[in-house]
Amino acid sequence: QLQLVESGGDLVQPGGFLRLSCAASGFTLDYYVIAWFRQAPGKEREGVSCISSSGGSTNSADSVKGRFTISRDNAKKTVYLQMNSLKPEDPAVYYCAAGRTTYHSSICSTTWLYNSWGQGTQVTVSS
Repeated sequence: QLQLVESGGDLVQPGGFLRLSCAASGFTLDYYVIAWFRQAPGKEREGVSCISSSGGSTNSADSVKGRFTISRDNAKKTVYLQMNSLKPEDPAVYYCAAGRTTYHSSICSTTWLYNSWGQGTQVTVSS
């Protein structure tokens, strides 16, 4: 059974940083594109970043470019989201998702391509 478990969410001050982790079990991560999404109360789920199966290609939403970095360690079956310079507009539940699909930079926000989702981890930014 495919399973994704996020961790690392916390309360941080504006300008702070967090590293989220997404641990996979029940499948070989190597064949999957992984994306991070987030959803704030009252808002639609939005794509944040995605990474190709090899880790060689990544893309991020304009709102987080230059601040968030996605990476993966297939041997550890874990994908990371390094979030720096957190802003008041970043708080949300962050989800990782896996999709066995061909990577393209446009798929970061295409939710239907991802058929395995984690339960989410809460990120709060407040002074």
